[in-house]
Amino acid sequence: MPDELLSRLRRFHNEAFPAYQATFKALVDEGQHPTTLFIGCSDSRVVPYLLTGAGPGELFLVRNVGGFVPPFDGSTGYHGTAAAIEFAVLNLNVLRIVVCGHSHCGAIRALYGDTPEEAHNLKSWLRLGKEAMLPVADLGPEVLRRTEQRAVVLQLERLMDYPMVRRRVEQHSLSLHGWHYVIEDGQVHVFDVLSGRFIPSTESVHSGTGPYTAAAVDDGRLTPPRLDPQA
Repeated sequence: MPDELLSRLRRFHNEAFPAYQATFKALVDEGQHPTTLFIGCSDSRVVPYLLTGAGPGELFLVRNVGGFVPPFDGSTGYHGTAAAIEFAVLNLNVLRIVVCGHSHCGAIRALYGDTPEEAHNLKSWLRLGKEAMLPVADLGPEVLRRTEQRAVVLQLERLMDYPMVRRRVEQHSLSLHGWHYVIEDGQVHVFDVLSGRFIPSTESVHSGTGPYTAAAVDDGRLTPPRLDPQA
């Protein structure tokens, strides 16, 4: 049986890499200087480089189940995601952080259902999304969509609990962006703090706004109440 992965590795080396060889050499000689930390779900249908049109060296990527951000205080244990946030902000001095959720997210659906008995780590990890859940019995598409979007805003809120993030946001040297990618439409909806809603990128005048002001959760808007940096 042919080794498909080996064939792809060879094809990269022989066909794709030559076009980027000078770029990669510069990234090695001068080091990486990504401008954006992209925190997204591990879902294979979310492809950050396609969404943003970024090339090598532009994105610092963090992928995990649900695209969740753990609390800064370490109360939920050690997490590579928390370490990556600190590294991106303190060492790489990124200019923006994008939190990207998406439609048909298995992690969000799992919040409302059961997980395999053996999945001890997954059960613990999913608790990071519990606050985004809606108190409903009928798990329809609209409930899942709203939960996916609420989860994105919840992660933005948690990011503001990281001292290095809050400090740079207040200094206007770092911006936060909440995205919800609708896979079947190829449309990214960006979070607008003034309206408390996600707006299609084809209609928005910005790629997401921050820092964030307080707004009620259950009045049809999505902003959790602790997002005001001055609170």
